[in-house]
Amino acid sequence: MTTFVGDREGSGRRIAVVAARFNEIVTAKLVEGARSALAKHGVADDDVDVAWVPGAFEIPLVAACLARSRRYDAVVCLGAVIRGDTVHFELVANESARGIAQVSLDTGVPVIFEVLATTDMAQAEARAGGSHGNKGWEAAEAALEMAWLMDQLPAMEQT
Repeated sequence: MTTFVGDREGSGRRIAVVAARFNEIVTAKLVEGARSALAKHGVADDDVDVAWVPGAFEIPLVAACLARSRRYDAVVCLGAVIRGDTVHFELVANESARGIAQVSLDTGVPVIFEVLATTDMAQAEARAGGSHGNKGWEAAEAALEMAWLMDQLPAMEQT
């Protein structure tokens, strides 16, 4: 039996981060958490690129461009969608999640989804360095684990 388990070692890894400017007070903290985690695990600052997009809905397009470039071992997607008075919240959160997942499946590059979908700003802040930790940090660690794991798995047959 072969067991494959990811590793968080980041030396020599290139990571892209796509972050939404909408709710930047939250996403800036997520980006900071991601960059700190990458540095802790050995990713050089010059090997991390950050692309800022207007909002969470725009994340998948830029993530696809970065993943298809094959310059990155993984792409980390960060944003915050906070419930308002309309169903717009659900549309943006759902389509962002769907698009990000599709990029990963289409390219074979690990594309990590960490777009917070919260009821209010307090919940978002709690997940961006508050009482629930920093989900940007966790997303960066997941990116490193998935990049390592993808390197270990047998190549998929093209059909």
